Amino acid sequence: MTKILSVNAGSSSLKFQLLEMPAQTVITKGLVERIGFNDGVFNIKFEDQKIEKVLPIKDHSVAVHLLLEALLDLKIVKNYDEISGVGHRVVHGGEKFDRSVVITNEVLAEIDALSELAPLHNPAHVLGIKAFMKELPHAVPVAVFDTAFHQTMAEDAYLYPVKYDWYKKYGVRKYGFHGTSHQYVAKQCAKLMNKPLEETKMITIHLGNGGSLTAIKGGHSVDTSMGFTPLAGIMMGTRSGDIDPAVLPFVMAKENLTVDQAVNALNKESGLYGVSGESSDMRDILKLVAQKDERAMTAFNLYVKRICDYIGAYYIYLGGVDALVFTAGIGENSTPVRKAIVDRLGVLGIQLDDEANQVMGEEQLISTPDSQIKVFAIPTNEELMIAEDTYAFVK
Repeated sequence: MTKILSVNAGSSSLKFQLLEMPAQTVITKGLVERIGFNDGVFNIKFEDQKIEKVLPIKDHSVAVHLLLEALLDLKIVKNYDEISGVGHRVVHGGEKFDRSVVITNEVLAEIDALSELAPLHNPAHVLGIKAFMKELPHAVPVAVFDTAFHQTMAEDAYLYPVKYDWYKKYGVRKYGFHGTSHQYVAKQCAKLMNKPLEETKMITIHLGNGGSLTAIKGGHSVDTSMGFTPLAGIMMGTRSGDIDPAVLPFVMAKENLTVDQAVNALNKESGLYGVSGESSDMRDILKLVAQKDERAMTAFNLYVKRICDYIGAYYIYLGGVDALVFTAGIGENSTPVRKAIVDRLGVLGIQLDDEANQVMGEEQLISTPDSQIKVFAIPTNEELMIAEDTYAFVK
C-alpha cells in the first residue's frame, strides 16, 4: 500500500488528506486556517480523535511543519519516508497543462507565471508546493490542475468573440474551473448508470459558494460555464456570473469606482448576497424564502433560472443527455434547490422522485424510473482524484 498526501493550499488555509492507495482509504484529514495570523487554527481528525490548536501560524512553511509533526506525534506515520507522493490542487494551468504533471522547477515557474490569471490562488499553491518539497524531498510532488479537464473544449466553446489578438497575445479565452470535481462525478455517474464513460453524455452541476456547470461527452469536457476567471457563468454566493460588460464602466462612472473596486463588487458583493442584501449562504436564503422575504425570493429565482439557462444550452449542444449530476455543498445537500431546478426542466421529460430527493451527502438516483433523463446527487471527492493522479506517478 502507498500513502499519498492530497493538498489544497489557499491564500490563508491548507486542506489535507492522507490516503492509502490504491485502496482509496482516508487515513487522516484536516485543515489549517488563518495562516499569517497570530490566532491560526490547526485541525486534524484521526480515527476517533479530533485535535484543534490555536497558535501563531506565520506562513505556509509553518503550516506544513505543523501538519507533518502531527502525523508523527499521533503515530499516523512512523517516518516521513512512508509518504510516497504529495498531490497539489492547482487552480490555473492555462493552456500549458492539459493533465496532471510531476512538479519540476520548470513546472513550478510556469505555475507561478500563471498567477496573473489566478492571483487569489496560484501564488498560494506555489507557497504550499515549495514548503512540502522542502520538508518531504523524497516524495513525488504532483500538480493536479482545475483547468486541465476543460482543455478538451473545441475553439467554438473556448474562444470569446473579441479581438483575436487578445487571445494570441494575452491568453484571453475560456479556461473553466472545478475540473477535478466535474471529472470525478462524471466517472461516478457512469458507474451508477452501468455504462462505459465513453458512451455517456451528461451535464454536471457543481453548486457550492462558487458554482459551475460542464457539458461532458464521452468523459470529456466540451463546454463549461466558468470562463477566463471563476467570475463567469451562473450566479453564485457572492459572484455575479455573466453580466453585460458595459455595466462596469457605467457604474464606475456613477459611483467613482476604480477597476479593482468594480471587479471586487462583482466577485465579493454580488450573487445571492448582492441581490438578497442578506447572505451568500443558500441555507440562509431558503429560510428567508420561507418567510416570504421578497429580495430573497428574487435571489433564489434568479439563481435557479441562470442554472436552467445553461442546462438548456448544453442539452442542445450535446444533442440530448443521459444524466444530470448535482454535486458540491448545495448540489449534494439542498433538496429545495435541486427540486426548483428540475421542476423547470419538465419540457425535457425529466421527473424528480421527491422521496429520493431528500438525500444529503450520498450517491443517489433522484429521478423517477420513467424520467427521460436520469438525475443523480453525487458527492464530489476532489482529494481522491488528486490522490489517484498522484498515485499514477509513484506506483
